[in-house]
Amino acid sequence: MFTVEVKSSIQQSVLCWLATVDKEGCPSVSPKEVFVSYKDSELLIANIASANSVRNIKYNDNVCVSCVDVFTQKGFGLYGTASYVARSDSNFPLLFKEIEPITGEKYPVAGVIHIVVNKVKPIVAPSYKLFPNITEAEQIKNAKNTYGVK
Repeated sequence: MFTVEVKSSIQQSVLCWLATVDKEGCPSVSPKEVFVSYKDSELLIANIASANSVRNIKYNDNVCVSCVDVFTQKGFGLYGTASYVARSDSNFPLLFKEIEPITGEKYPVAGVIHIVVNKVKPIVAPSYKLFPNITEAEQIKNAKNTYGVK
């Protein structure tokens, strides 16, 4: 399910955004800093400070993760079901070894949010539709100017 383009987008994203829903049906979106694609249709997210996300997944395992490059303003929405693998779980070492190169000893990882993705949809900034002739290079230049990046 993950094409080379989707895997590249995940790898190049600095943050991803995990959308969950609590037991009252209230949506929540939380930034996640440590995540990797796993196999051909799975995503692993380190639980560094994700108490609300983990609690929400226990009530409703349907999630959406958005990975967007802030400069090209393109990315992907990854939809699927999530489960939580605590540090004490027998599967934790297998999954954690995939994200450990990112975390090293820097972050206290309490567990891994394991998402099996069943749908992938492109995310494209509205400016690409408003200005159909804009190139990614122009979009990057505009974004850097807007955010003061040199």
